Amino acid sequence: MSNPEQVTVLQKNLDRIRQRIRSACERRNHNEYDVELVAVTKYADWPWVKSLAALHGCLGESRPQQLMERAPQLPDTEWHMIGSLQSNKVRQVVRAAAVIHSVDSLKLLERVARIAAEEDADVRVLLQVNVSGEASKSGFDPHDLLENWDQIPALLSTAVHVVGLMTMAPAADDPEATRPVFAGLAQLRKELIEQSPEISLPHLSMGMSRDFEVAIEEGATLIRVGSALFEGLN
Repeated sequence: MSNPEQVTVLQKNLDRIRQRIRSACERRNHNEYDVELVAVTKYADWPWVKSLAALHGCLGESRPQQLMERAPQLPDTEWHMIGSLQSNKVRQVVRAAAVIHSVDSLKLLERVARIAAEEDADVRVLLQVNVSGEASKSGFDPHDLLENWDQIPALLSTAVHVVGLMTMAPAADDPEATRPVFAGLAQLRKELIEQSPEISLPHLSMGMSRDFEVAIEEGATLIRVGSALFEGLN
C-alpha cells in the first residue's frame, strides 16, 4: 500500500515539473504533449518507486541489474534503460525495457538488434552521441555517426527501431552552459534526416533535473528527471 504522505509529495513534485515543462514549451512555441517525462528511479527507495508508478507510467533506470529486478514488479509501467549498457547485459535489458537510450556504438546496436529478434521483443533504441566531446562520456562522435549513417539499416532487425538520439551535457551550475550541447544534438538529427529522409528520428533524449528546460527549448522530446521528483522525501 502506498504511503499517503509520499504520494502527496510526489504528486506536488510531478505537478511542479509538468508546469516547468509547459512553460519551457510555451517559450519556444512547442507542443507540451510532444515532451515525455522519463522519471529516473536510480537512487529512489523502492516504496517511492511504487508510489510514483501509481502516478506516472514511464520510469527510467540506469543500472541493468536494478532494471531487471524492478521491471517485473511493475509490469504496467513503460521502462526505459538510460544508463551505460554492456554487451553481456543486453539480453536481460531487452527483456525488461521498452526503450534503450544508451546504444553508443555500431557493435552494440547490432547486438541489441540480434538479441531482440531472438527474444521476439519490440525495442525502440536511441543512439547515444557524445556531443560535448568529453573523454568521460561514451557515445558516437557526431562526425563519425554522420560518416557511418548508411551502415545503420543493415544492422537492424524487425525487432529494433532507431527512434532518435540521446546525449548528456556536462555538469554546469548555469543551465545555459548546456545549450550548445543540446542545440548540437538537434542539428545532428537534422543532418541525419537530410541524409536519409526515410528515417524520421522523432526523439531527442536530453536534459535532466538541472537543465531540462533548456533541453526542451532546443527540441527535447524525452527528458530524464530524477532528483527533482523526489525532493522532500526521506
